[in-house]
Amino acid sequence: MKIGKGEIIFAVITVLFVASFFYGMAANPGSEFGGVDGAAEEVITDVTGGYEPWIGNIGFEPPGGETESLLFALQAAIGAVVIGYFFGYYKGKGRSD
Repeated sequence: MKIGKGEIIFAVITVLFVASFFYGMAANPGSEFGGVDGAAEEVITDVTGGYEPWIGNIGFEPPGGETESLLFALQAAIGAVVIGYFFGYYKGKGRSD
């Protein structure tokens, strides 16, 4: 089995991503993951002095944290299936040529 250039690049990117994650966890012990929306709101408030959203939410509030986690995991799974499909499609297309 020959390891191709694409697999090596993918492995290097994966190792860098995992290493940066663990470095972030070690550099900030006891920190919690915060949402990007909250961080962006703080920066906008600091820069402009005030923040007023242009549009509200769509009115759907999940009944609990478990449902919110489920929806997030479902979104990630669908994205992984789509990305995996295209990787497989192009890999298979390359073998058929």
